[in-house]
Amino acid sequence: MLALLLSAAAAGAQQPSRPVDDPQVYEIAAELRCVVCQNLSVADSPSEMAAQMRAIVRERLAAGDTPAQVRQYFVERYGEWILLSPPRRGFNLLVWLAPLVAVVVGLGLVALLVRRWTARRRPAPPPVDAAMSERIRRELESEP
Repeated sequence: MLALLLSAAAAGAQQPSRPVDDPQVYEIAAELRCVVCQNLSVADSPSEMAAQMRAIVRERLAAGDTPAQVRQYFVERYGEWILLSPPRRGFNLLVWLAPLVAVVVGLGLVALLVRRWTARRRPAPPPVDAAMSERIRRELESEP
């Protein structure tokens, strides 16, 4: 009887796990990079490591962690590299701003080239020699 009471007390002392739905696990796993196939998210990777990471996400959510705490758990173990979308601060800001700067510079270059091509002068007419000039003048005078 005492053993039954102790086992019931031990079961009651554990935190009850809350139900975790697959879309919530997928949403968090989609933000994490797979360490095996580094160009895929944990949600999309078929590797065994990604399956283990998805299981850890599910376990941590069931234990009551928030999605931010789950992401932080992986960042503490793997560094910010694990995040597919790096935070917009510090050196990572360069990752977010470099494409924008490249687009602006590219558009400026295209505008400069188009302006140069359209601003070219028309070629000067060929010079008229003195004999031709005299002939044109006589024809214009002789017409009534």
